[in-house]
Amino acid sequence: MRTKKLTMVAAAGIATVLALAGCASNSDSGSAGTTPQAGTTTQTGDTAGSASAGGGDTSAGAGSGDGASSDAAGSGDAGSSAGAGSSGGADTSAGAGSGPMTSVQLPKKDKYVIGYSQSNNAEPYRAQLNTQLEYYVKQHPNLQLLPIADAAQDSARQVSQVQQFIQQKVDVLIVSPNESDPLTPPVEQACAAKIPVIVLDRSVNTDCISAFIGGDNVAIGKAAGDLAVKLLPQGGNVVELRGIMSNQPQIDRDKGFRDAIAANPNIKIVKDQDAKWLKEDATKVMQQWLQSGTKIDLVYAHNDPMALGAYLAASGANKQNDIKFIGIDGLAIPDGGIRAVENGQLAGTFVYPTGAKEAVDTVMNMVDGKEFSSKQVLPTTAVTKDNAAKVYAEYDFSNK
Repeated sequence: MRTKKLTMVAAAGIATVLALAGCASNSDSGSAGTTPQAGTTTQTGDTAGSASAGGGDTSAGAGSGDGASSDAAGSGDAGSSAGAGSSGGADTSAGAGSGPMTSVQLPKKDKYVIGYSQSNNAEPYRAQLNTQLEYYVKQHPNLQLLPIADAAQDSARQVSQVQQFIQQKVDVLIVSPNESDPLTPPVEQACAAKIPVIVLDRSVNTDCISAFIGGDNVAIGKAAGDLAVKLLPQGGNVVELRGIMSNQPQIDRDKGFRDAIAANPNIKIVKDQDAKWLKEDATKVMQQWLQSGTKIDLVYAHNDPMALGAYLAASGANKQNDIKFIGIDGLAIPDGGIRAVENGQLAGTFVYPTGAKEAVDTVMNMVDGKEFSSKQVLPTTAVTKDNAAKVYAEYDFSNK
């Protein structure tokens, strides 16, 4: 079937945070332009935002897209707009955006095999993504998920894993890239083998994929920056704990945050460092900063584990009450960001949906011969102490 070139539609990013009264203290994504591979058809146009994964829907605000995020596929930029809607004065949600509609022609068979290459199982966000993906696949007797391949932050290993799935002739390939550049050639190899590819969370530098599913990290970074401005009305010193420097999510979360704090020239980023998305690395970096005598008023971490690692280091120095902490991910797990907000460790976090449900829904649309959005930008919810318990209950996956 002939492939039509997609015209990407950049949607406006949402980044709204409400004030956090009374808070004393406080996995990941570059969006990709996509053009379906051989065996797909396309109809341009936007669709309504999809529901977020994790067992609950978030309220819709304005549409967000990869407009605010930068990516090598060449999508256009769009500014962020304020979103409306709150619950109890604390809950705000950014609406999902979508790209052109497309379809994939899968052969009729009794069982469809899915291969999934995960960038790093050790990160709590990715472990939760795995759990959710396994759950949603099991809801469909005609789907089979092969054992999830863990790249363990090793791009060369992930390239090999993807190539192995191609050799196994899986029916659908799902990839959460560790890094965009190294994963682009094997993804193109899958496309050439006429295997539909769904990319979760981080972009690859090719337009042959069937669907991209992820959040708007520039919008999330801007929301975190807006929160920092509210927490530091008189200004102050901020330290930033980044993910992996070559990851598009850390690039976008940094950009959005810096754009937002520019509203207050008295807020300065005095230190920033790569902590590889890991709590242990963040603890060590924060300890070094504190030992050097750096005055720190607020920590902005690109995910909750790093924010909590910084909090642990501050607690060891008895400075946890003097510093505010902001994270991203908002996982509804006992040691996740939502509970940390409830407990007063984090001033706020932002739910970054896993995309697991949307990925399985997209596979089923392929199986059923139905159209689906080639780019699904998922909503985020700001988590504050006021709404943390409600958001936790909404996204809790422990009873699934």
